[in-house]
Order: sequence, then C-alpha cells, then structure tokens
Amino acid sequence: MIQRQQTLWLLLAGVAAFLTFQYPFYTGDILKENLPVKEDLDAASHLGLLLMTAVLILIALIAIFLFKERKTQLRTTIVGLIISVLLLILYFSRVSNYQPGGHFTLTCIFAFLVPVSFGLAARGIYKDQKLIKSLDKLR
Repeated sequence: MIQRQQTLWLLLAGVAAFLTFQYPFYTGDILKENLPVKEDLDAASHLGLLLMTAVLILIALIAIFLFKERKTQLRTTIVGLIISVLLLILYFSRVSNYQPGGHFTLTCIFAFLVPVSFGLAARGIYKDQKLIKSLDKLR
C-alpha cells in the first residue's frame, strides 16, 4: 500500500488540504460595518470552504485504503480532483469580496498542491490498471 507512488500522492493531497486550515490563502482588508478590517482567507473562514476541504481530506484518506479496488480508487481520486478544482474556484470567488490592496500569501501553494496531487495519483492508478490489464493478457 505505502510502496505505491499514488498512495504518497494521495497522502500529500490530504496533508496539503489539512494545512489550508492552518495557513491563509489570501490576506487583505474586508469591509465590516463600513470599516476596513484585516482578515485572512483560509479553509475555516467560510462554511463552503470548510465543508469542501473536509470532504477532500476524507476522499484522500478513503482513496488510500481502496488500493485493492483500482477502478473505485481511480473514480474516487477523480472526484477528489474535481472537488479540489471547484474549491480553487470558490477561493477565487471569495477573494473578490476583499478590498483592493490585499495579496495572495505564499502558503496558497497548499491549495494548488491538492489538485496537482490528486491528478498525479490518478495518473499512477491508471498506469497500474493498464499494467495489470497487460499482464492479464499474457496469461
């Protein structure tokens, strides 16, 4: 299980998604009662971000333990990839609520690392599936 490359990618996706709770994606001023207030945008700052990030962590962990069922693991990983892209879209839509002059933080890399990791895991699962099919043809 751990010796498979896609398991490490899925683990990285789960850890990166968890780190988005700790570190901000964007920092800037937001208007509250007509006064600018400095606020960080992270996974816990909005209910939609919170739920989607929690689902991503759960999907990554479930996909790790589906190593015996490659088709199901591939489907689960692709669902995780789609949700992580939707999460990035939600992050950028939330950034538009901030006043001009804010900035993306260096730790926004964690949010971008999640779909990349899911994509690389899906590629590894697909290659394993292809290899098993070619070995079955030889039997």
